[in-house]
Amino acid sequence: MLTTIRPSVITGSIQAPASKSSMQRACAAALLSGGTALIKNPGYSNDDKAALGVIRDLGAVITTSADGTITIDSKGVRPGGVVLNCGESGLGIRMFAPIIALSDQPVTVNGEGSLLTRPMDFFDTIFPQLGIRVVSNSGRLPLQIQGPLQPRNITIDGSLSSQFLTGLLMAFAAASAKGVSIKVNDLKSKPYIDLTLQVMRHFGWQVENRNYEEFFFSGEGRTSAGDELIQYTVEGDWSGGAFLLVAGAIAGPVTVRGLDPLSTQADKAILQALRDSGARLTLGEGVMEIGPAAGQKGEPDAGGLRAFQFNATDCPDLFPPLVALAAYCKGVTTIRGVSRLAHKESDRALTLQEEFGKLGVTIELHGDRMRVLGGMGLRGATVHSRHDHRIAMACAVAGLRADGDVLIEDAEAINKSYPDFYMHLQRLGADVNITIDKV
Repeated sequence: MLTTIRPSVITGSIQAPASKSSMQRACAAALLSGGTALIKNPGYSNDDKAALGVIRDLGAVITTSADGTITIDSKGVRPGGVVLNCGESGLGIRMFAPIIALSDQPVTVNGEGSLLTRPMDFFDTIFPQLGIRVVSNSGRLPLQIQGPLQPRNITIDGSLSSQFLTGLLMAFAAASAKGVSIKVNDLKSKPYIDLTLQVMRHFGWQVENRNYEEFFFSGEGRTSAGDELIQYTVEGDWSGGAFLLVAGAIAGPVTVRGLDPLSTQADKAILQALRDSGARLTLGEGVMEIGPAAGQKGEPDAGGLRAFQFNATDCPDLFPPLVALAAYCKGVTTIRGVSRLAHKESDRALTLQEEFGKLGVTIELHGDRMRVLGGMGLRGATVHSRHDHRIAMACAVAGLRADGDVLIEDAEAINKSYPDFYMHLQRLGADVNITIDKV
């Protein structure tokens, strides 16, 4: 699919998408609850669909009502087949692998696209310590897993991703771990663990968080009965919402609904970057108004925005929208946390440097720091998503104030997390043209 973004001024109000981080965790918790869960405001991105597919293959019965609400009936982890597919979801494979290992049935876990190249040797190291038989493809997918998982005191490396810990926390709790702990060295993305623990509490599991260095299981069990109906509302997505907010700062003003400033989602940190850039930001109850910097008066050069400093170590998914914002900020913006970008859907540091380079933006990489030389205008060009949803969205947002058309190749990459993204830009008045590739 090809998408063309033409220079535009946007305005109006839009609802943020549902959080796939929240949705996928809710799917896992609903499966493990062994009862009935009602999921409101569910997402339907490719990653969300993959999570629903995994829990269905693990025995859950899923029904969808006319208003989109999803009911999940579960009797625990009961693999119905020997092969499960996590799609391209990094969270999916890292979270569900320990959950799958609660069963004593041999299961093969696979994925698609970029997930096939992402490192999974964490499981080769940790699973044998928990009594789990595991065979990987030299640290890559597919994984062959056979449990049952036996909760034991372990120490893990948290520097690559917090998603591995998310899966272990859920699996240990479901296995009624008692008097054991998971110790973690150098944990990154702590806010995502806050979200995991929040979802777990909602579904009745308690875990003692000892300063993010140790997570202790007392064995008290769930606080709610297995046959109790649990209702969970999926949060608005700060990761996708960040692109809407940056679009408003560059080409707005717009109003974004459905984002909770009190959320545990790491990517709500975009608010600080927007404030530091000088964008006009007003927070109300359930709504956020965002527009270009004061005095800018809507000129296409976004001249009122200024460079900023930002540490994205705990929220690496913000790099693409931050780069789109920084491209329009006068001066040099420095973003820390580049080391977290190598094992995403693409090597995002290099991808951002190359694709935004086509738009005339200079990005320098210095170890763990990225420097964006902004405020000098963007030119129209043809860019490529690199099959990375966040690269596609970042290029689209940047194209709103370029001096010519920005054509995005393989633009359908957005379906991984935010299928309605281009349509939402159109609703805000952006000139977006979508062409389906001919087969």
